[in-house]
Amino acid sequence: MSAVDDLMVPASAEYGVPGADDEAMFADIVRSLGRDKSAVRNALAMLREIAGGDFTELDETKAETAAMTLLGREGPEMTALGRSVLQCYYRDDRLFRALGIEPRARYPKGRMLEQGDWSLLDAVRSRPRLWRDVDGTGR
Repeated sequence: MSAVDDLMVPASAEYGVPGADDEAMFADIVRSLGRDKSAVRNALAMLREIAGGDFTELDETKAETAAMTLLGREGPEMTALGRSVLQCYYRDDRLFRALGIEPRARYPKGRMLEQGDWSLLDAVRSRPRLWRDVDGTGR
């Protein structure tokens, strides 16, 4: 899976960030699979099918083509694969340091979020209610 991870999120020497195939990050991905484990296994089986055998034995060009074919698909397997890689990537302290953000827990200090244009939500606010009012409170 780490070869696919590297294609999804490659390392960047310019920005000083590791790729998702980094040993520590890959270990975190495998440790964190949880509910996505079977879907990720299915995605890797799809990759094996696309590759016509063992993906790791392909040359670089064929491996990239096979991986990009897999990543171009849609479905729960691709969602699970993306989620498993990205959730671990974006919680890695090295990424925060490269972005100039102190790597720390969100609480109790929290993070300040710059205020945006709240009028962007007007279209959502003007829609009719999408839920059923079970208790009669309208909430």
